[in-house]
Amino acid sequence: MLSSGETAALLAVLGDEQSFDSHVSAFTITFKRHQHFKACCCLILLLEDRRLLKQTQRLVAFYILVEVYRGEQPCTNPFLSFLIDAATNEAADMVERAFLQLLLQSLNSNSNELSTESASDFISTFDPSAHNLLNAETLKSGYADKLPPEPRMSSFKKASISNTIPDPDVPPGYDLDSSEHGVPGGVAQLGAGNREAAAAALVQASSLNGLEPPWVRPAPPRLPPQHGEMIWQVPDTQHELLWDYGMCADTSRGAAIREQINRALKGALAPAQLKKVVMELEADPKLVFHCGLTPRRLPELVDHNPFIAVAVLLKLMNSNQITDYFKMLVNMDISLHSMEVVNRLTTTVDLPTEFVHMYISNCISSCENIKDKYMQNRLVRLVCVFLQSLIRNKIINVQDLFIEVQAFCINFSQIREAATLFRLLKTLES
Repeated sequence: MLSSGETAALLAVLGDEQSFDSHVSAFTITFKRHQHFKACCCLILLLEDRRLLKQTQRLVAFYILVEVYRGEQPCTNPFLSFLIDAATNEAADMVERAFLQLLLQSLNSNSNELSTESASDFISTFDPSAHNLLNAETLKSGYADKLPPEPRMSSFKKASISNTIPDPDVPPGYDLDSSEHGVPGGVAQLGAGNREAAAAALVQASSLNGLEPPWVRPAPPRLPPQHGEMIWQVPDTQHELLWDYGMCADTSRGAAIREQINRALKGALAPAQLKKVVMELEADPKLVFHCGLTPRRLPELVDHNPFIAVAVLLKLMNSNQITDYFKMLVNMDISLHSMEVVNRLTTTVDLPTEFVHMYISNCISSCENIKDKYMQNRLVRLVCVFLQSLIRNKIINVQDLFIEVQAFCINFSQIREAATLFRLLKTLES
């Protein structure tokens, strides 16, 4: 089916008052050849419900369905059966039936007298006495060799109902073709914004198949279990009851340390409180999994209590969650406390090399992006001291980051700590 934008463009093609050939030209300009079939299917949807289009727009739609495939053999028009049914529908308007029969007759005569007329001209000059309408049998017999065989329709498709419902706000018998009360009829006469909304609703709700009844399939009967099936399926099997020993376990474990960690996330703790938290973690390392600290809240703990953050991360070092905590530590704002945490960790355990390199790169980029000159100089000094500590303690291999660190030192060479770090690099290089 067409998208909502393409459907709106199709409605715009139907809405202009011009000659029939001009409508066809606008259609072929708007839609490429490979899009003709989808656009014509959308026209079928609009024509199936007489409330969607004005009479002039319906005539234009029928004309496009015929003329788009006029240059080909009539038997290759996939909508020929629909056009013949519409032309012989006794419940349809006489003007519409006469127009369709003239179009179908022009396919055999290779002459089209309607090309220069407009839909309004045809309706205003229509004379019922001048048109002798053919019945369904006569008209279909003239195209018997050009129509595909009738497809076999299932009972479900025969029982399908239309997938469009009338607007409850439109009173019964209201003529959509009239412009009474200042309300023009037809979706194609709407404004640009409303036309887009109407096109989107049409694409979402419409279907060429309609709404078919569900195919109710009763569940198959249950077969008796066989001898070779799994034992738990046999009805008379005696199962052993198992007791859940964790059902009445003490859920207050870690309540005290959770309270302390919550306080540590909001502000700095007193030295006695810091000592108590560390002692509890040392006494029971598994308490770290019950303290309530998530990776997302690690930056808060680092900013307020870096000593506790180091103790918690050391207990989590062998867990599968440590990677998430490392990611938060790398991506948080660089500060004295975060560098203190990383420095303590590097001197205590072997951190992943990728983590250390990413943290150093983040430190360097943070220094370069600070706009405040005083804060920039302060952070550069901290980073330089931090890097010197890592290099002297042989935590990192300076050759892996030599170019990046050297460029950092040259960029901030006016700062004494950066010059000292640069001399250290040159010493290691020689």
